[in-house]
Amino acid sequence: MSRQSFYLTTPIYYVNAVPHLGTAYTTVACDALARYRRMTGHDTFFLTGLDEHGQKVAQAAEENGMSPQEWCDSIAPRYREVWEMLRISNDDFIRTTQERHKRGVQAFWQKLHDDGYLYQGHYEGWYCVPDETYWAEGQLVDGKCPTCGRDVDFIREDNWFFKLSEFQDELLALYEERPQFVRPEKRRNEVVSFVKSGLKDLSISRTTFSWGVPLPFAENHVTYVWIDALLNYVTAVGYGDPEKEIQFERRWPAQVHFVGKDIIRFHCVIWPAMLMAAGLPLPEMVFAHGFLLTKGEKMSKSKGNVMSPQDLVERFGVDAYRYYFLRDVRFGEDGSISLESMVQRYNGDLANDWGNLCSRLFNMTEKYVSGVVPAPPTGPPTDADATLRALAGFLPEKYEAAMEKLDYGAALEATWDLIKDANRYIEQEAPWNLAKDESKRARLETVLFNALEAVRIAALFCAPVMPDTSAEVWARLGLGDIHDVFDIAAEGEWGRLPQGSRVTKGEPLFPRIYEDV
Repeated sequence: MSRQSFYLTTPIYYVNAVPHLGTAYTTVACDALARYRRMTGHDTFFLTGLDEHGQKVAQAAEENGMSPQEWCDSIAPRYREVWEMLRISNDDFIRTTQERHKRGVQAFWQKLHDDGYLYQGHYEGWYCVPDETYWAEGQLVDGKCPTCGRDVDFIREDNWFFKLSEFQDELLALYEERPQFVRPEKRRNEVVSFVKSGLKDLSISRTTFSWGVPLPFAENHVTYVWIDALLNYVTAVGYGDPEKEIQFERRWPAQVHFVGKDIIRFHCVIWPAMLMAAGLPLPEMVFAHGFLLTKGEKMSKSKGNVMSPQDLVERFGVDAYRYYFLRDVRFGEDGSISLESMVQRYNGDLANDWGNLCSRLFNMTEKYVSGVVPAPPTGPPTDADATLRALAGFLPEKYEAAMEKLDYGAALEATWDLIKDANRYIEQEAPWNLAKDESKRARLETVLFNALEAVRIAALFCAPVMPDTSAEVWARLGLGDIHDVFDIAAEGEWGRLPQGSRVTKGEPLFPRIYEDV
């Protein structure tokens, strides 16, 4: 029986800079969902990549004494290196300079041209080169770009236009009939308000520079970079390639597009209108997350408040990095981050709760039962036993409900309920006291088995966010590769820890951090 496809994407990132905390935040969130969906048995396809065309890229290349392609080729490895460092498990990495993408872009616009959705016209107006975005006079703020606050240029060009205005009613019907198409709700409300204010036809080509995909019916026009970029979601899975029709039919439409809230106009208005015009199914959901803030301000180079993923991973480790950003920042909202709060999360949740639980439990297993998992208990459970088992039993359902909403914090909180109760359980049952009385040997083994089983299940549900640590915990429990789990609900059932499995103590998972920040 074929597994259900689950296709999810990050936005493709612009090659004007190396990866930063914002791009990493989106990518880690997408990766956690991809890992979880693999563990729920889905045939998961996780796409990320690079947006390599446009005026800004051409200018950056010229400033660095390179051709545009050379500039893109110099930046692309930096993204791959950072994603590898962050354990990003993407299945594909698309670059808009690849032939497969160019072929699909040209096939798409040829179809819309043939179907009468394009016309040639003249554009006069304001253009923000850093954001590669057109703006009407009334949208400017103090004469500057409303998104980035930088100067805009007045341009005059002969362009090809897409009849976006024809899709206003269809888009409003989409938002009404499928309220989950844009999430969270506040972003949906923004999109609805924007569309109700009226849509204008969209310029889809440029003629003042040549770094882009040429329109097949007008070779002196290159595709507007944002329109080029949006099509990566279909070209990566075979659109425009006759030999990949089966793959495209299986993968499209995507289940989730992850985007930042600053690009919802492109993804929630222009993109679905393009797909409607082409007669293609729409993605199930576009989820727009908020900005990362430091001291209440959005991070930017000009403000000097940018932190790099590499620096934080070097200090805290990759799993602590991933945990912090998905636990401490509510996904979908703006979130304030700081080194102080990261240290608090690290020491409190990871070192004290999770790391300490594993360390002392594995040590006691070695000391009291020679490092071998005892037999599962056969007698009636105590109240403490029942509470621990109940929390473990509720975890798969609570975790799934949270991940359906992309509420990573709630998913981790449900996992931490089990971790904290396992710590309380050990304190209450005091195996060190039980070990002193041979008549309590059976109870000692019951307590150790229950605590070890709770750790096994907790590691399972930590795996999407902290894959390395979970793999290490499973290895210390003498189990197989946690990344081979494809039915997390079944694997998470109580009592699957095999008797006789060898437990290894190992080094602390998260040594406490004592230095000042």
